[in-house]
Amino acid sequence: MAIDRERFQKILKEKGLKVTSQRMVVLKALARNPEKHLTAEEIYEIVKVDNPEIGLATVYRTVQLLLELELIERINLDDGYVRYEIGDMEEEPHHRHHHLICLKCGSVSAFQDDMLESLENSVMSSTGFQVTDHEVKLYGYCADCLRKEKQEARN
Repeated sequence: MAIDRERFQKILKEKGLKVTSQRMVVLKALARNPEKHLTAEEIYEIVKVDNPEIGLATVYRTVQLLLELELIERINLDDGYVRYEIGDMEEEPHHRHHHLICLKCGSVSAFQDDMLESLENSVMSSTGFQVTDHEVKLYGYCADCLRKEKQEARN
């Protein structure tokens, strides 16, 4: 995802916040690694390569700010870590993509198709409850693990 620096600056200014290099490098680190679902510590390891003066506490504060601005999302992949990924700044209303989690190797991949719209509409019409967001995690076995399993069974 390309970062629209001007849009980010505008969002910060609208919230009465300064545009800082630390905020930009954290956002860039997440934008450049959309499939990695990074922890704050992993973000820190990425940004300190080019910005050795940045501290882990600064990364934590920046991540919290970006969460509050709804520029990034917090996700829990049931591995004991809080992870973050960049959201789509243009998407309204906001819906997360889904995650496919391999039970064997632990790989996580994003699944973009949102097949729950009809369910959300049904919930609204039958209960009056308007769904504004949802999160789906599907557990199973990735194609690589299934292929390896078939090869091992043949041997």
